[in-house]
Amino acid sequence: MLPVGLQLYSVREEMERDFEGTLKKVSEMGYRGVEFAGLFGKSAGEIRKLLETYSLTPVSAHVPLAEMLADMDGVIRTYKEIGCKYIAIPYVDEAYRPGTPDYPETLKKIAALGKQCAENGLVLLYHNHDFEFVKIDGRYGLDVMYETVPAEYLQTELDTCWVNVGGADPVAYIEKYSGRTPVVHLKDFVMKGRDKPKKLYELIGVEDGAETAGEEDFSFKPVGYGVQDMPAIIAASERSGAEWLIVEQDRPDAGNTELSAAKMSIEYLKTL
Repeated sequence: MLPVGLQLYSVREEMERDFEGTLKKVSEMGYRGVEFAGLFGKSAGEIRKLLETYSLTPVSAHVPLAEMLADMDGVIRTYKEIGCKYIAIPYVDEAYRPGTPDYPETLKKIAALGKQCAENGLVLLYHNHDFEFVKIDGRYGLDVMYETVPAEYLQTELDTCWVNVGGADPVAYIEKYSGRTPVVHLKDFVMKGRDKPKKLYELIGVEDGAETAGEEDFSFKPVGYGVQDMPAIIAASERSGAEWLIVEQDRPDAGNTELSAAKMSIEYLKTL
Protein backbone atom coordinates (compact mmCIF):
# COMPACT_ATOMS: atom_id res chain seq x y z
CA MET A 1 0.00 0.00 0.00
CA LEU A 2 1.01 3.62 -0.45
CA PRO A 3 2.80 5.27 2.48
CA VAL A 4 0.46 6.81 5.05
CA GLY A 5 0.94 10.12 6.80
CA LEU A 6 -1.09 12.01 9.39
CA GLN A 7 -2.42 15.54 9.01
CA LEU A 8 -1.26 17.00 12.32
CA TYR A 9 -4.40 19.12 12.56
CA SER A 10 -5.94 15.82 13.71
CA VAL A 11 -3.81 15.98 16.88
CA ARG A 12 -3.49 19.74 17.20
CA GLU A 13 -4.28 19.93 20.92
CA GLU A 14 -1.70 17.23 21.63
CA MET A 15 0.83 19.09 19.46
CA GLU A 16 0.16 22.26 21.44
CA ARG A 17 0.78 20.44 24.72
CA ASP A 18 3.75 18.32 23.70
CA PHE A 19 5.12 18.88 20.21
CA GLU A 20 7.98 16.39 20.30
CA GLY A 21 6.13 13.79 22.33
CA THR A 22 3.22 13.80 19.91
CA LEU A 23 5.50 13.35 16.89
CA LYS A 24 7.09 10.41 18.71
CA LYS A 25 3.68 8.82 19.33
CA VAL A 26 2.59 9.37 15.73
CA SER A 27 5.75 7.62 14.53
CA GLU A 28 5.31 4.76 16.99
CA MET A 29 1.75 4.22 15.72
CA GLY A 30 3.19 3.47 12.29
CA TYR A 31 2.65 6.69 10.37
CA ARG A 32 5.49 7.30 7.95
CA GLY A 33 4.93 10.98 7.29
CA VAL A 34 3.15 14.10 8.48
CA GLU A 35 1.32 17.04 6.99
CA PHE A 36 1.53 20.30 8.89
CA ALA A 37 -1.20 22.77 9.81
CA GLY A 38 0.85 25.33 11.69
CA LEU A 39 4.25 25.04 13.35
CA PHE A 40 3.31 25.73 16.99
CA GLY A 41 6.06 28.30 17.45
CA LYS A 42 8.86 25.96 16.43
CA SER A 43 11.56 26.90 13.94
CA ALA A 44 11.98 25.07 10.66
CA GLY A 45 15.38 23.78 11.79
CA GLU A 46 14.00 22.39 15.06
CA ILE A 47 11.20 20.62 13.23
CA ARG A 48 13.48 19.10 10.63
CA LYS A 49 15.70 17.59 13.33
CA LEU A 50 12.73 16.14 15.21
CA LEU A 51 11.33 14.59 12.04
CA GLU A 52 14.69 12.97 11.37
CA THR A 53 14.82 11.68 14.95
CA TYR A 54 11.43 10.00 14.65
CA SER A 55 11.78 8.88 11.02
CA LEU A 56 8.86 10.96 9.77
CA THR A 57 8.75 12.40 6.25
CA PRO A 58 7.56 16.02 6.00
CA VAL A 59 5.13 15.43 3.15
CA SER A 60 3.25 18.71 2.94
CA ALA A 61 1.84 21.69 4.80
CA HIS A 62 -1.52 23.41 4.91
CA VAL A 63 -0.89 27.14 4.75
CA PRO A 64 -3.72 29.71 4.73
CA LEU A 65 -4.17 31.46 1.40
CA ALA A 66 -3.87 34.87 3.07
CA GLU A 67 -0.49 33.88 4.53
CA MET A 68 0.74 32.78 1.11
CA LEU A 69 -0.43 35.98 -0.52
CA ALA A 70 1.22 38.09 2.19
CA ASP A 71 4.64 36.39 2.12
CA MET A 72 5.01 33.49 -0.29
CA ASP A 73 8.80 33.85 -0.24
CA GLY A 74 8.79 33.26 3.50
CA VAL A 75 6.36 30.34 3.23
CA ILE A 76 8.51 28.67 0.58
CA ARG A 77 11.71 29.26 2.54
CA THR A 78 10.25 27.79 5.76
CA TYR A 79 8.77 24.64 4.27
CA LYS A 80 11.72 23.97 2.00
CA GLU A 81 13.94 24.04 5.08
CA ILE A 82 11.63 21.58 6.83
CA GLY A 83 11.80 19.39 3.73
CA CYS A 84 8.20 19.48 2.48
CA LYS A 85 7.57 18.77 -1.19
CA TYR A 86 4.01 20.09 -1.20
CA ILE A 87 2.22 23.19 0.06
CA ALA A 88 -1.57 23.07 0.16
CA ILE A 89 -4.24 25.74 0.22
CA PRO A 90 -6.45 24.31 2.97
CA TYR A 91 -9.57 26.47 2.77
CA VAL A 92 -10.86 29.68 1.21
CA ASP A 93 -13.14 32.21 2.84
CA GLU A 94 -16.69 32.62 1.59
CA ALA A 95 -15.95 35.74 -0.46
CA TYR A 96 -13.45 33.87 -2.66
CA ARG A 97 -15.32 30.62 -3.27
CA PRO A 98 -16.78 29.26 -6.50
CA GLY A 99 -19.86 31.16 -7.59
CA THR A 100 -18.72 34.49 -6.14
CA PRO A 101 -17.70 37.52 -8.26
CA ASP A 102 -14.12 37.23 -6.94
CA TYR A 103 -13.64 33.58 -7.87
CA PRO A 104 -11.94 34.26 -11.24
CA GLU A 105 -9.51 36.62 -9.53
CA THR A 106 -8.89 34.03 -6.82
CA LEU A 107 -7.91 31.51 -9.50
CA LYS A 108 -5.43 34.00 -10.98
CA LYS A 109 -3.84 34.42 -7.55
CA ILE A 110 -3.67 30.65 -7.05
CA ALA A 111 -2.01 30.24 -10.45
CA ALA A 112 0.59 32.87 -9.54
CA LEU A 113 1.33 31.14 -6.22
CA GLY A 114 1.61 27.79 -7.99
CA LYS A 115 4.05 29.24 -10.49
CA GLN A 116 6.18 30.60 -7.66
CA CYS A 117 6.16 27.20 -5.96
CA ALA A 118 7.15 25.45 -9.19
CA GLU A 119 10.03 27.87 -9.72
CA ASN A 120 11.31 26.94 -6.25
CA GLY A 121 10.98 23.17 -6.58
CA LEU A 122 7.71 22.84 -4.64
CA VAL A 123 4.23 21.77 -5.72
CA LEU A 124 1.08 23.68 -4.83
CA LEU A 125 -1.99 21.62 -3.92
CA TYR A 126 -5.60 22.57 -3.31
CA HIS A 127 -7.44 20.84 -0.46
CA ASN A 128 -11.17 20.93 -1.13
CA HIS A 129 -14.20 21.03 1.10
CA ASP A 130 -17.74 20.59 -0.18
CA PHE A 131 -18.44 24.21 -1.11
CA GLU A 132 -16.44 23.75 -4.33
CA PHE A 133 -19.23 21.45 -5.51
CA VAL A 134 -21.49 24.26 -6.62
CA LYS A 135 -22.25 24.48 -10.32
CA ILE A 136 -20.80 27.25 -12.50
CA ASP A 137 -22.29 27.06 -15.99
CA GLY A 138 -23.02 23.39 -15.41
CA ARG A 139 -19.58 22.51 -14.04
CA TYR A 140 -18.48 22.05 -10.45
CA GLY A 141 -16.46 24.95 -9.13
CA LEU A 142 -13.63 22.55 -8.25
CA ASP A 143 -13.44 21.40 -11.87
CA VAL A 144 -13.43 25.02 -13.04
CA MET A 145 -10.41 25.58 -10.79
CA TYR A 146 -8.47 22.65 -12.23
CA GLU A 147 -9.46 23.54 -15.79
CA THR A 148 -8.37 27.16 -15.29
CA VAL A 149 -5.09 26.71 -13.39
CA PRO A 150 -2.56 24.58 -15.33
CA ALA A 151 -1.56 21.26 -13.78
CA GLU A 152 2.06 22.42 -13.70
CA TYR A 153 1.00 25.08 -11.17
CA LEU A 154 -1.70 23.25 -9.22
CA GLN A 155 -2.19 19.61 -8.25
CA THR A 156 -5.09 18.11 -6.32
CA GLU A 157 -5.31 17.14 -2.69
CA LEU A 158 -8.73 15.55 -2.81
CA ASP A 159 -10.38 15.30 0.59
CA THR A 160 -12.49 12.20 0.10
CA CYS A 161 -14.91 13.04 2.91
CA TRP A 162 -15.79 16.45 1.52
CA VAL A 163 -16.03 15.11 -2.03
CA ASN A 164 -18.65 12.67 -0.76
CA VAL A 165 -20.49 15.29 1.31
CA GLY A 166 -20.45 17.55 -1.77
CA GLY A 167 -22.43 14.93 -3.65
CA ALA A 168 -19.70 13.35 -5.79
CA ASP A 169 -18.10 9.91 -5.78
CA PRO A 170 -14.60 10.00 -4.21
CA VAL A 171 -13.36 7.05 -6.29
CA ALA A 172 -14.57 8.58 -9.55
CA TYR A 173 -13.07 11.95 -8.62
CA ILE A 174 -9.67 10.51 -7.84
CA GLU A 175 -9.70 8.67 -11.16
CA LYS A 176 -10.88 11.80 -12.97
CA TYR A 177 -7.68 13.54 -11.91
CA SER A 178 -5.38 10.60 -12.49
CA GLY A 179 -1.83 11.88 -12.81
CA ARG A 180 -2.75 14.99 -10.83
CA THR A 181 -3.41 13.37 -7.44
CA PRO A 182 -0.09 13.13 -5.57
CA VAL A 183 -1.64 13.41 -2.10
CA VAL A 184 -5.06 12.03 -1.16
CA HIS A 185 -6.84 12.75 2.12
CA LEU A 186 -8.41 9.70 3.74
CA LYS A 187 -11.24 10.93 5.92
CA ASP A 188 -14.24 8.98 7.15
CA PHE A 189 -17.57 10.12 8.51
CA VAL A 190 -21.17 9.25 9.22
CA MET A 191 -24.05 11.53 8.27
CA LYS A 192 -27.75 11.29 8.98
CA GLY A 193 -29.49 10.96 5.61
CA ARG A 194 -28.17 12.69 2.51
CA ASP A 195 -29.17 16.21 3.52
CA LYS A 196 -26.11 18.09 4.65
CA PRO A 197 -26.60 19.47 8.18
CA LYS A 198 -26.36 23.17 8.79
CA LYS A 199 -23.37 24.76 10.50
CA LEU A 200 -21.19 21.89 9.36
CA TYR A 201 -18.03 24.01 9.35
CA GLU A 202 -18.27 24.72 13.05
CA LEU A 203 -17.06 21.13 13.35
CA ILE A 204 -13.75 22.24 11.83
CA GLY A 205 -13.58 25.47 13.82
CA VAL A 206 -15.20 27.82 11.32
CA GLU A 207 -18.30 29.84 12.22
CA ASP A 208 -20.87 30.12 9.45
CA GLY A 209 -23.89 31.55 11.22
CA ALA A 210 -26.24 28.59 10.77
CA GLU A 211 -27.69 26.17 13.30
CA THR A 212 -25.21 23.83 14.92
CA ALA A 213 -24.76 20.34 13.50
CA GLY A 214 -24.90 17.80 16.31
CA GLU A 215 -23.03 14.52 16.66
CA GLU A 216 -26.23 12.72 15.69
CA ASP A 217 -26.34 14.63 12.37
CA PHE A 218 -22.70 14.37 11.31
CA SER A 219 -19.57 12.95 12.86
CA PHE A 220 -16.01 12.51 11.65
CA LYS A 221 -14.81 8.95 12.28
CA PRO A 222 -11.49 7.09 12.26
CA VAL A 223 -10.65 5.74 8.82
CA GLY A 224 -12.53 2.50 8.23
CA TYR A 225 -15.26 3.27 10.77
CA GLY A 226 -17.59 5.39 8.66
CA VAL A 227 -19.42 5.23 5.34
CA GLN A 228 -16.44 5.54 3.01
CA ASP A 229 -15.33 2.62 0.83
CA MET A 230 -11.69 2.92 1.86
CA PRO A 231 -10.34 -0.10 -0.07
CA ALA A 232 -11.82 1.34 -3.30
CA ILE A 233 -10.52 4.83 -2.52
CA ILE A 234 -7.02 3.51 -1.84
CA ALA A 235 -7.04 1.38 -4.98
CA ALA A 236 -8.12 4.39 -7.05
CA SER A 237 -5.35 6.47 -5.46
CA GLU A 238 -2.77 3.85 -6.41
CA ARG A 239 -4.06 3.66 -9.99
CA SER A 240 -4.03 7.44 -10.26
CA GLY A 241 -0.39 7.82 -9.29
CA ALA A 242 -0.74 9.08 -5.72
CA GLU A 243 2.46 9.23 -3.67
CA TRP A 244 0.92 9.62 -0.22
CA LEU A 245 -2.28 8.87 1.66
CA ILE A 246 -2.90 11.34 4.46
CA VAL A 247 -5.24 10.50 7.34
CA GLU A 248 -7.23 13.41 8.70
CA GLN A 249 -9.95 13.49 11.34
CA ASP A 250 -11.00 17.07 11.99
CA ARG A 251 -12.08 16.26 15.51
CA PRO A 252 -12.36 13.01 17.49
CA ASP A 253 -15.70 11.28 17.58
CA ALA A 254 -17.52 10.39 20.80
CA GLY A 255 -15.45 8.05 22.96
CA ASN A 256 -12.16 8.87 21.25
CA THR A 257 -9.28 11.25 21.91
CA GLU A 258 -7.20 12.79 19.13
CA LEU A 259 -4.52 10.14 19.62
CA SER A 260 -6.83 7.15 20.00
CA ALA A 261 -8.69 8.13 16.81
CA ALA A 262 -5.40 8.50 14.92
CA LYS A 263 -4.30 5.08 16.19
CA MET A 264 -7.59 3.45 15.13
CA SER A 265 -7.14 4.83 11.61
CA ILE A 266 -3.61 3.52 11.11
CA GLU A 267 -4.43 0.17 12.72
CA TYR A 268 -7.33 -0.24 10.27
CA LEU A 269 -5.11 0.67 7.33
CA LYS A 270 -2.53 -1.92 8.41
CA THR A 271 -5.17 -4.62 7.86
CA LEU A 272 -5.62 -3.78 4.16
